[in-house]
Amino acid sequence: MAKNLLISGGRIIDLSQGWDRVGDLLISDGEIAWFGDKGKAPSQSDLVIVEADGLVVCPGFIDLHCHLREPGFEDKETIATGTRAAAKGGFTTVCCMPNTNPPLDTRASVDYVRKATEMEGVVRVLPVGCITKCRQGKELAEMGELADAGVIGFSDDGEPVSGSRVMSLAMEYSRDLGLPIMDHCEDKELSNGGLVNEGWVSVRLGLKGIPAAAEEAFVARDLALSQLTGARIHICHVSTAGSVELIRRAKDRGVAVTAEVTPCHLTLTEERVMGPQEGRDKRLAYDTNAKVNPPLRSSKDVDALIKGLDEGIIDVIATDHAPHTLADKMCEFGLAPFGISGFETALGCLMSLVHDGRLNLNTLVARLTLGPAGIIGNKSGELGTLKTGCGADVTLFDPGGEWVVSSQDFVSKGKNTPFEGYQFKGKVVATIVAGRMVYQDESVKVRKKR
Repeated sequence: MAKNLLISGGRIIDLSQGWDRVGDLLISDGEIAWFGDKGKAPSQSDLVIVEADGLVVCPGFIDLHCHLREPGFEDKETIATGTRAAAKGGFTTVCCMPNTNPPLDTRASVDYVRKATEMEGVVRVLPVGCITKCRQGKELAEMGELADAGVIGFSDDGEPVSGSRVMSLAMEYSRDLGLPIMDHCEDKELSNGGLVNEGWVSVRLGLKGIPAAAEEAFVARDLALSQLTGARIHICHVSTAGSVELIRRAKDRGVAVTAEVTPCHLTLTEERVMGPQEGRDKRLAYDTNAKVNPPLRSSKDVDALIKGLDEGIIDVIATDHAPHTLADKMCEFGLAPFGISGFETALGCLMSLVHDGRLNLNTLVARLTLGPAGIIGNKSGELGTLKTGCGADVTLFDPGGEWVVSSQDFVSKGKNTPFEGYQFKGKVVATIVAGRMVYQDESVKVRKKR
């Protein structure tokens, strides 16, 4: 790659600086060097030009919540395949959850992820450490040691911390360490082996339901504990209208809370489990690729999530990328694991909200860049911005680029997508990390300056 890279003629959106204008962006030595009108960039030698007419150019997407499966579950995903899939989806930074084997509850396990990323990763990987040892909810992990190792937050993701006293202590430690608790909110006594949203679809299919209260009960508890301790809390994968309202009220009270929502919870409802959608894939009911935790909810919940995202009640869009093998998902619904492979379909399905007029493009970009960057902070450099002198993490996408989802084309090992056969309008065409192009679609026009 040349020393200098000029992205020419794109619509540059950077909400950290209030930018939304057509122009040129110059990258030099891995950093943002200049921004201005098209054709006005300072003269450079050893220059590669990316023609970005008709494209959106923005800070690299940041995924606050994903599962790279390594160490321990390399049949599902590896850091090598997962980061390549992330790059294809436009993500330049991903935060990996600690439900690995061994879990990320020691400095050694966190160091393993960092070293594996240095050797095989193509995007930045920031580990999330465990709240409790082995994610068992009983004894706190060595949170100070994990913070020193470089984790960006604490979570027992997939397993809620059921003990209120343990969670309260965890919040006190995380407050003193200046890191958030990234909270999987689920009352297991209420979810109790449920498989899908509790509602008419669960009744019709004869599947055990997961009530909205299973999420909302723990959201309410942990918001109260956050207010008690003064700790920062980040509510993962919000899925219900009730949770949105609880978070809204907590923010009004001054609680230090942020929240995320996934692309699938913004664009799919519980009816997806019923089977074929007209004009889309033709799978039968009980499609295990639509089995996710928290489950796909009602249209009322989806409307509330979109509204909450638009109003800033929900700060972040995160994929919760959860790859599984074909064998994992090719079984009866009750035995299949929860999870969706989300990196490579994220932008496409989210752009459907923009094209339908339900979400503003700038809001979408902000929730994929500025929102997560604010939660991570500057421990890994200034992220989510195109400010001069900052690392050049840049995503280019074609807002009108049409494509059909085929899991066989996924870079990820996980082919488990509920969007198989869907036609999307909105496609990532290039991803740049620290000035290096780590993904390039064949449609991108690149030339060297003569």
